[in-house]
Amino acid sequence: MTSCHGTPSGSAGIASTSTVHIALVGNPNVGKSTLFNTLTGSDQKTTNAPGTTVELTTGTWVTPILGAMALTDLPGTYSLLARSPDEQVTAGFFAGQTRPDVAIVLLEAGALSRSLYLLAQVADTGQDAVVALTMADVARARGIVVEEEGLADVLGIPVVEIDPRTGRGAPELEAAIRDVLSGARSGRVDLRAHDDGAEPLVLAAPAKAARAGAAGGLPLERGAGSGLEADLARAERLFGWVDRVTSMLPAAPSAGNPTRSDRLDRVLLDPIFGVPVFLAVLWALFQLSTAVANPIMGLAESFVNGTLADLVRGAVPGPAWLGGFLADGVLAGVGTVLSFAPLMGLMFFAIALMEDSGYLARAAFVADKAMRAIGLDGRAMIPLIVGFGCNVPALAATRTLPNARQRLLTGLLVPYASCAARLTVYILLASVFFPRHAGTVIFLMYVASIVLIILGGLVMRATLFRDIVREPLILALPAYQRPRVLALARSAGTRVWTFVTKAGTIIIATLAVMWILQAIPVSSEHAVADVPVAESAYGRIAQGIAPVFAPAGFDDWHASAALVTGFVAKEVVVGALAQSYAVSEPEDPAIAGNLGAQMHATFVKTSDGHPGAAAAAFMVFVLAYTPCLATIAEQKRMFGLRWTSGAVAVQLIVAWVLAVGVFQVGRLL
Repeated sequence: MTSCHGTPSGSAGIASTSTVHIALVGNPNVGKSTLFNTLTGSDQKTTNAPGTTVELTTGTWVTPILGAMALTDLPGTYSLLARSPDEQVTAGFFAGQTRPDVAIVLLEAGALSRSLYLLAQVADTGQDAVVALTMADVARARGIVVEEEGLADVLGIPVVEIDPRTGRGAPELEAAIRDVLSGARSGRVDLRAHDDGAEPLVLAAPAKAARAGAAGGLPLERGAGSGLEADLARAERLFGWVDRVTSMLPAAPSAGNPTRSDRLDRVLLDPIFGVPVFLAVLWALFQLSTAVANPIMGLAESFVNGTLADLVRGAVPGPAWLGGFLADGVLAGVGTVLSFAPLMGLMFFAIALMEDSGYLARAAFVADKAMRAIGLDGRAMIPLIVGFGCNVPALAATRTLPNARQRLLTGLLVPYASCAARLTVYILLASVFFPRHAGTVIFLMYVASIVLIILGGLVMRATLFRDIVREPLILALPAYQRPRVLALARSAGTRVWTFVTKAGTIIIATLAVMWILQAIPVSSEHAVADVPVAESAYGRIAQGIAPVFAPAGFDDWHASAALVTGFVAKEVVVGALAQSYAVSEPEDPAIAGNLGAQMHATFVKTSDGHPGAAAAAFMVFVLAYTPCLATIAEQKRMFGLRWTSGAVAVQLIVAWVLAVGVFQVGRLL
């Protein structure tokens, strides 16, 4: 076999001229990503696998003997017979020309038979491998003892017990990799070993299919014929090897006293007590993304756009517009990006805390029934709820979903969750146009948001995502563990940095362009960067867009200018309206003052005397169209330009259609 570096994997010496490439592969919830984070620290990079929306995380594992090794965290899978995009990426890693030098296959000590099937498939590709035995302490607590040396003798390859959370066993793992690379020990599992010559187990085809499918493996829907028969035969051969290996290991003891995880699950998975606990966790996440994060975001943005911007304006030599561009264009973009960083960090950390403690899998189980209507499993509930706080970390939270297509579908639904930034717009318009029923109107906007998510999910499941097969949720519930706070904080920091460096570039560039449009006068009466909004290129664009909204009742450039600005961030819509009317932005949107009076007069004129219907249409448009530039940037980073562009186009069309419908119906009431 030839490695990705063109060096035989079983060569007598270790090549020193190229970086050793290691891949981590294992079932979901065996500690694979935790081990990756522990071994690589903060030296990580997240990218999408070519041509997919599947995230691949790579990093560098610096070791005392082998030096720096490239480490890739492959998507968790039960099988290399791929049905989902995630499984296809993992399977492709061992089928192509760029296979790793050594694969670290993680086996869960308490569920060896399930993990061994994946090892058998990796071995069947001819890949050199070592075994990392995880959760041995949890298995021992249940009375299951798996000895490293005994398992290594049975498998014929190195086995190292490791604690992914602390890194205990990492030096031994490095030594095992060194032995395989140098040829001192074999990394090839002999799938013919331990065959006593007995007749192979013969099962009827349906039974074979059920057995292989239980392992997460056979794509039975591919069609009948020789391909399916070959898959069945291969699966049966591999299962035969798993049976032989399992029979040589100590039998698991009969169920004894319930463990701590068992006792907690009696409460947290109970329909009566588990649902309130789950709702309390969701409430805490929502509070974290609003009440806790908002003040921190405000401080970061005010420092950059206030104190730092003032320093830049005064320090930059040359014309005044140059300082304005750097302060209000470029630096404003930096402030926007940095203001999101604390929120992203908090949400990354909170979700990782749930995952590391073992509760996230239980939350998915509790929420599963509610998510079945739109073809998703319970894990999609977390991102959608987080979206009501802020859409950006909600998109990042979709990484907890095991299937790339489900992640994509959830990511396309997240923008319809009404984030906190939209609330200021609702408050302003509801207080001006519906003063006696403002609370009810705002509540109805959130109801409309939930309806949009459900209907959007149903429509997409019936069209673009018909390939998602909604199967019963089968989860391997990990044992409850004490979270590793420092490691989780480090991982969260890495992900925030990825957002800042990738999404931040798009945000800063777009805000700089918007400043330029607002600074360019359309006549010689005004100087650059000293021009009323109505007389700027930005104002003229808004005036050109305004007729599009005539059927929705707000054919006015003040409204369209605010909506264009809201494309960047919804929290600045109120400020953009105030700027277009040349009045001060109200400190409390519920007390609109002169701004409210001018808006009311405008909407009376543009709606032919139906300002309430026009205001409702405006709010619905704000709810349904693109949330903010940061959301677009994060969608592009995660799902690519094609899906993001399509999503933006659909959001604008849906928002316009809904706004027109609301106004046309409202004017008749």
